Amino acid sequence: MDFLELAKKRYSCKKFDTSKKVEKDKLDKILEAGQVAPTAKNSQPQRIYVMESEEALKLVDSLTPCRYGAPVALVVAYSTDEEFTYPGGKYRSGMEDASIVATHMMLMAASLGIDSCWLNFFDPDKAAEALNLPDNEKVVLIMDLGYAAEGASPLPNHEKTKTMDELVSYRYTRER
Repeated sequence: MDFLELAKKRYSCKKFDTSKKVEKDKLDKILEAGQVAPTAKNSQPQRIYVMESEEALKLVDSLTPCRYGAPVALVVAYSTDEEFTYPGGKYRSGMEDASIVATHMMLMAASLGIDSCWLNFFDPDKAAEALNLPDNEKVVLIMDLGYAAEGASPLPNHEKTKTMDELVSYRYTRER
């Protein structure tokens, strides 16, 4: 399957098979995809917390109602001590770096037949506190990983996209 097919096929799974675990070798590949993801100045400020024990998953469930039975949840955070500061000093790269890392992991999961869901329905500060993270680490998302349960399918709006004209604008380029 080529990349565009993979990107179109992947969807936010909201119903996982609770009896099927994610194999360690596949989880390792997913984590490695995050390790090699590009970050600003290759600063690699990401921190990935693998939540798969019963206790860890209960903690995730206390933070969000959106685990959907996934056997693994990855908490993706970043260190403010390691993020890049843009020229001008106003903006920093931590959130975008963590998002790039998460996207790489999500697409690697899809390539391995592992379903996922990017969760942002939780309070990041409460998550950091519950995980006992240091003050310099900020949580960006929680990612469910697992195998879709029978009958799971994309939401009805999955294939709906804006037109390219709404999303893309050519500036200062030759006429197309």
